[in-house]
Amino acid sequence: MTNLIRSSPDTGHDKTRSNPETRLGIVLVLASAIVWSFGGALKHFITTGESWTIVFWRSVWAALFLLAFMLVRKGGRNTLKLFADMGLPGICVGICFATASTCFIVALNHTTVANILLMQAGVPLIAALIIWILFRERVTLPTWIAIAFVIMGVAVMVSDSFSGKVSPMGDALSLLIAFAFACATVITRRYAHVRMVPAVCLGTVMSACVSAVMATTFIVTLPDMGILIVFGSLNLGVGLALFVTGVRLVPSALAALLGTTETVLGPIWMWLIHDEIPTTRTMTGGLIVLTALICHISWRIYSEKSAIVNKTPI
Repeated sequence: MTNLIRSSPDTGHDKTRSNPETRLGIVLVLASAIVWSFGGALKHFITTGESWTIVFWRSVWAALFLLAFMLVRKGGRNTLKLFADMGLPGICVGICFATASTCFIVALNHTTVANILLMQAGVPLIAALIIWILFRERVTLPTWIAIAFVIMGVAVMVSDSFSGKVSPMGDALSLLIAFAFACATVITRRYAHVRMVPAVCLGTVMSACVSAVMATTFIVTLPDMGILIVFGSLNLGVGLALFVTGVRLVPSALAALLGTTETVLGPIWMWLIHDEIPTTRTMTGGLIVLTALICHISWRIYSEKSAIVNKTPI
């Protein structure tokens, strides 16, 4: 486990990367977070009431985009090789993304965009907890403190479920989304040598297959189909392509910090576009989660810089 993680782009290998590559990675990861932040707002424009129909068409358009993305970049033969080489790790990552993307659409019918996105803010810390439990990788005291505050923040957020303001199902799905993303993060770190673009493409295909079985109809209006094309190919597909391309070029701490842009912007778009105002408990719990996450990641970045300075000969 340790050797595999040390070979990933999150460790010493980052120090050898050139500044232009790092800047490109920052731009790509930040762009993916901005693109994803419009997901909730886009979904609210769709008039179709069938969640599984939305999941199906969104997944289909995302799969088509990602497949075209790989074909243009790698060609037909190399694209097939990418799918063949991803192995079990890629399949597991695909399952995680299929779970997360499917639950996102269903959860929007039970809770607010703010609840979903704010719970996702704790993904990096949940991933650290999973790694410690499964592989006994050492977790520092500051990380444990941050995890405790994230749990506290989530507890405040889900307390709305008991007051009847938010559905318990919505909160449960939001937590499942965060857990799925955390699992994908753990697998990606453990198998850093595996290209994950075909994995996320496979995930969209899985999601389309499941929703095809669950959906009662595939018929949508022409305006809805136009929004679904944007929702699938641009919001989901482009976001995934930008993220998996850029995350290899920047440290994981910095990537996670950039990812919080989605958490901050998502509720703002809903407020500005659809007048969806988050509850007081959601905002309070979300503020606790975001503060814990930003403080923890800032500490990690500071620690990594200090380590590099201390190792530099005078």
